[in-house]
Amino acid sequence: MTVTAPDLKAFLLGTPFFGGLPQPSLDLLMSMLVERSFAAGSTVVSEGEPGRSMFIVKSGRLAVSKRTKAGRVIPISVLQPGDFFGEMTLIEMQNRSATVVAEGPTVLYELTAQNLYACYKADIHAYVIVLQNINRELCRRLRRADDRFARRAADNDN
Repeated sequence: MTVTAPDLKAFLLGTPFFGGLPQPSLDLLMSMLVERSFAAGSTVVSEGEPGRSMFIVKSGRLAVSKRTKAGRVIPISVLQPGDFFGEMTLIEMQNRSATVVAEGPTVLYELTAQNLYACYKADIHAYVIVLQNINRELCRRLRRADDRFARRAADNDN
């Protein structure tokens, strides 16, 4: 289902992914989004599978995890409305780095790599803003991961 809801604009502008976009650019990107619904327990993406799209969480809660070489599942984070994931496959064209499972009924907006490329061709300014937004979010995540590693190292020292 293609997204057309009038209140969607306010929601999207409040997310880290769409922040700072002018109205025409937001309209362009909004026209490219596809709404996806997932039941509780559904796997949205699996670690290691090819990925050519990203998702913005409209509603619900999702668990992000990675599997160790020994097969143990390690929880990484929880995603809630306004969060986005899957953007790494759009930037580096690698397989999915984690598994994401819906903890309850969930609605996501999907943006494909093909659509992002169409945005690049149609509105380079919007494309640059989106990439800056993705980079800011990746930096935030890296800082949080650094803090977790530092805390774990400090706990091991004690």
